[in-house]
Amino acid sequence: MPWLILILLVVAIVYLPSWWVRRTMTRYNHPEDRYPSTGAELARHLLDEAGLDHVSVETTEHGDHYDPIEKAVRLAAERFHGHSLTAITVAAHEVGHALQDATGYAPLVARTRLVRLVRPLERCGAGILMLAPVLALLLRLPSAGLLMMAGGILVLGGATLVHLVTLPTELDASFQRAMPLLERDGILVSGDGPHARRILKAAALTYVAASLLSLLNVARWWAILRR
Repeated sequence: MPWLILILLVVAIVYLPSWWVRRTMTRYNHPEDRYPSTGAELARHLLDEAGLDHVSVETTEHGDHYDPIEKAVRLAAERFHGHSLTAITVAAHEVGHALQDATGYAPLVARTRLVRLVRPLERCGAGILMLAPVLALLLRLPSAGLLMMAGGILVLGGATLVHLVTLPTELDASFQRAMPLLERDGILVSGDGPHARRILKAAALTYVAASLLSLLNVARWWAILRR
């Protein structure tokens, strides 16, 4: 029974944040015509107002994000074309990241450098995972399991580290950048302020949920290798 309780607790800690984020985002997708501007139009307006006309606004299939390398605010199609509270709030959040980039916000700079460092490590880890079984078979290496463990940690651990260090950047983009923009310009419909804050919290906690899932994947990998 204690093991069952522990398993249920771990599942709750890992999956509840992700569930809450999805539920919050979906809830405020309705009504779909709440705002006259789309998420993309609002993002463009806020960027131009801040003098960031060089930052593009694009649609993406890889989740809402700001790309500090390409200088682009990228929104999922439902946010890019949407008129809901979720659409305009998430757009403002991503513009918040563009403002961070423009001012040299240290945590964003650190995260960008970390991503550049982690990507080749992840590729190296993936290569190790592919080659370890072949090397073990050809060379009869007794340490193939250790190689696979190292590869798994490089692949999964890097993503976990990036997600964990991203949280301060996300909170700043939500509550120090996006929310003041929405309130200052009178963009929000009366009464939408608390709901927008809930969406911004969900936008920030997206990376907490992702880091917890990454940690679970690392734990699974470790458990498999120990068998």
